[in-house]
Order: sequence, then C-alpha cells, then structure tokens
Amino acid sequence: MSQDYIATAKKWLEGDFDPETKMKVLELRNNDPAGFEDAFYKTLEFGTGGLRGLMGVGTNRMNRYTVGMATQGLANYILKKVKGDDIRVCISYDSRNNSKMFAKITADILSANGLHVFIFDNIRPTPELSYSIRKKGAVAGVMVTASHNPKEYNGYKVYWSDGAQIVPPTDKEIIEEVSRVTEPSQVRFVRGEHCGEVELMGKDVDEAYINDILSLTLSPEARERHSDIKIVYTPLHGCGVRIVPECLKRMGFSNVIHVPEQDISDGDFPTVVSPNPEEPAAMKMALEMADRKGADIVMASDPDADRLGIAVRDDEGRMVQFNGNQTASMLTYYILTRWKELGKLDPTKYCVKTIVTTELIADICKGFGVKCYDVLTGFKWIGEIVRNNEGKGEFICGGEESYGFNIGEYVRDKDAPIACMMVAECAAWAADQGLTLYQLMQRIYKEYGYRKESMVYLVRTGKSGAEEIQGIMDKMRSNPAKDLAGSPVVKVVDYNKPEETGLPKSNVLQYFDEYGDVVTVRPSGTEPKIKFYFGAKGEDADAKLARFKEQFIS
Repeated sequence: MSQDYIATAKKWLEGDFDPETKMKVLELRNNDPAGFEDAFYKTLEFGTGGLRGLMGVGTNRMNRYTVGMATQGLANYILKKVKGDDIRVCISYDSRNNSKMFAKITADILSANGLHVFIFDNIRPTPELSYSIRKKGAVAGVMVTASHNPKEYNGYKVYWSDGAQIVPPTDKEIIEEVSRVTEPSQVRFVRGEHCGEVELMGKDVDEAYINDILSLTLSPEARERHSDIKIVYTPLHGCGVRIVPECLKRMGFSNVIHVPEQDISDGDFPTVVSPNPEEPAAMKMALEMADRKGADIVMASDPDADRLGIAVRDDEGRMVQFNGNQTASMLTYYILTRWKELGKLDPTKYCVKTIVTTELIADICKGFGVKCYDVLTGFKWIGEIVRNNEGKGEFICGGEESYGFNIGEYVRDKDAPIACMMVAECAAWAADQGLTLYQLMQRIYKEYGYRKESMVYLVRTGKSGAEEIQGIMDKMRSNPAKDLAGSPVVKVVDYNKPEETGLPKSNVLQYFDEYGDVVTVRPSGTEPKIKFYFGAKGEDADAKLARFKEQFIS
C-alpha cells in the first residue's frame, strides 16, 4: 500500500531505531532521492510466500526491523493457532549477505515468544529446511534466502507443518497477523527469562536427509557400471556444496569435478553476475571446466540449492544447456520408465506440474497411464497436492519450468540435491542403452512429439514499474490476443476467475491455439518483472517461438 514516504522516513529518523540505521536513512535522503522514495513509499509486502526484496534501510527493504516485525506476526499467528508446551519451529539460511543475521534475529524473536527453535548450525539448502520440519515435528519453518535473485536481495520464506510453503488459508491468516505489527516496539527482539529453547541442527539432520533421499534412487546396477561418468558440479557460491558432492559420492560416482572458486560460500557471488542457473552466463566457469576435463555433464544449483540447471554433450561433442522444461521432462520419463519396470506403477500414483510448464510432461504421464495434476506457478501448489493426497495416493515426481524438480514425499519443495542425484543416475541408465542424455531427450521427442518452450521477461522497477506491469495485464485482459502468430486463439484462460479455472485466483492469462501452442503472461511474484511463457508444438516449434516473441514483446 502506498504511503507518505517522507512522513514514514521521519519516523525512522526520530523513532527507536539504531544510530547506524538513522545515518543510512539520512545518506539515502541526501544522495539518492529516487532510492529514498522507493525505500519508504510502501511497506515491504509479506506476501503468500513471505518476504523478498532489496536489502537496506526503509519499510520497503529487507532489514532487521522488517524481518523482526514479520517474525513477530508469525509468532503471534502460531501462538493463536497452536496449543502446547513444546511448539517447534525450524530455521535455515543460505550464503547471502545478512542471511545469518536475519536467521538469528528470527530465532531470537520466536524464542522470546516462548517457541522452541531448531536452527541449522551453518548454511543449509531450502529442501533440507523443508525436510527438517517434519523430522523435528515442527509446526512451521523459516528459510532466509532470496533463492536465485541478484546479490542485492534477500528474503524470508515461511513453511507450515507439512514441510511445504504456506498456501490459503494459512498464508492470508499469517499476512493479517503480520499487518498488525506496525512498529518495532511491538517486536520482542530480546530473549528473556521465560523464552523458548534454541537448539542447533547439523549432522544429525544431514545424515537423515541424505539417507532418505538416497532411498529414492532406482538403478544401482547402472550406477555401478558407469560410476566413472565425469560430472562437473558448481553450487554457485551457495548451500549445495554441503550436500550434493556427498550424495553423488555415496551413489558411487567417483569422477565429480568441482569449480573451486565457486565452492566458496559468498553472498557477493563474485564469479557471476547473477547466481541463477537459468542464466547461461552463470554456468560459464563450469562449462569451461567441463571442456578442460572432458566432462559429460554439468550441474549448477542456485544459492539455496532448490533449483538445478544442467548441460550435456550433443552429438557434435558440444555442451548444450537444457532448460527447466527439458530437465523435468527427461527425469519424469526416466522415473516413470523405471517405476514401470520395477512394477511400482498403479492408479494411485501421480505426478504434478505447474500451468506454465511444458505439456510434454502431461503427454509422458498419459503415455504411462499416470495422472498428472496442473497447478498454479510455484512449488507450494505442488506441495499442497501432495498434502491433500496423503493416505490416498503416492507422489512420484513433479516439476516446473523454472528449474525446480522434486521426487518422493520426504521434501515438500523443489530439491536440487535430489535432482542432481537423479540426473546422474539417469545418465548411467541411458549409458547402459548406449545413449547420452542429449540422445535420450531426442528419443523422448521422437516418441511424444517435439515441443519447445522459452520464457522472456521485462523488468520494470519501483513504483512506476509495478504500475506499468499491471497496466500491461489490464490491457491484455481488455484486448485479448485473437491469434498466436497467425493461428486463431481457441481458448483464453484468465486465472483471475477461480470459478472458471477451479484453481485459486492468480494474476495470469493464457492463450491457446488449435495446434496446442500456448502463451502465458504473468507478473513475477518475487521480482519486478512481467514474464511471457511461450510453448510451441510441432517440427516448426522453433520458428513459432520467434514469431510469438515478435508478437508479444514489441
């Protein structure tokens, strides 16, 4: 909500804020008028997934006060909803600047409110935080991370007792409690005599997590025969370095090659412009290492190790990067093939994908006679399906185009360590058949039809940017596209109309043509972007994508 930013900033200068914060407010006011307005014109929204924003002073920034007020609101909600003498919350954090500080503040406030806190002794991946919640019998969890965002950002993701990110109605109820905390004076920053216990988590949870996810593997004999596959892995300065190499080692892969500079956990991400495996530049050093060492596969996880990007050798020996749709499709095909061979498939088993993820996954599931759910963008909706099906069905795997994938029910969020393990095992299984991963992907296209997807985004920052993005959505609703590059649109889906979609309300538009092509438009929920997802079907899919981009990005 927009607010009088000058009056709000004055409260920070005159109120009970620390001297360093006040000095930074003055510096911002005197030297960066636009930045000053952006820092105070609204309160950083505690959205359906928590907080995410630029770090710095101000109500619209990630800092000890905005984190503190959000945490007090979360504590108030938990204490209203849950009764008992041992109410537990788990906390983890990644390698970003200030993540450890924000995690400690969160732990102190939750403890000061009488809650029993389990906090990791060092950086750990987001999926391990998800895992720890159920392992420790916690009612909630907090992961301090901004995932794959640039170094200037940090964030705060809230999880519930099932280990998944919060969804309705819990998210809205927490938001209401957070909105009632309007001043730092309402926050219990300091632990007192009757505070809750704070316990460190470490190797105990690591061991349990690794052992459980290793139980998901499917082809031990193939791994043994091809244990020498050369794999370059980079954590991009993040949490994955603590888990992924150990998992691959225990699977028997003996040729895992590191990028030493990127094994260093550093919130400045010094070797990349953006620590996002979706960006080709982020994998540059790993690809160079692969060429020097003659590696077969490159894997890169983002700072909180929930997303995975991969590259494989094509038939000319060149490294080519798979996008998230390709990786998810390939893994789904491999897992369903092995489950069928092992006699594990039955009508109670299912997969899940998001609405912006390739329809190839749905086609693969149909080919195996497996139900495939479609959910809104965001892995929390996949987690919700898993929770709703507990006792009725078994989750096989699920993915999203933005490089997220998960297998099994131990973790209720996307999981790069699990995905790394399964990509390596899939490579060994393919090698048993005389195939590379690239050739396996071509076989999948031959069997189910060629599909190609791409995503383009426009960045629009600040207050004016948010207004421009909403203006684009409004225009597209009032004047919907009549065709997709000349092919008539046969269906328009507006996810602002839950009565029509059967899904929660969401600011998303989709256009479908008669050939199965689809264009989806949605503002990002975590970044100042509007995203255009293009999906094309058929031998001319690449040409169609170019025409879609020309039509919608002009």
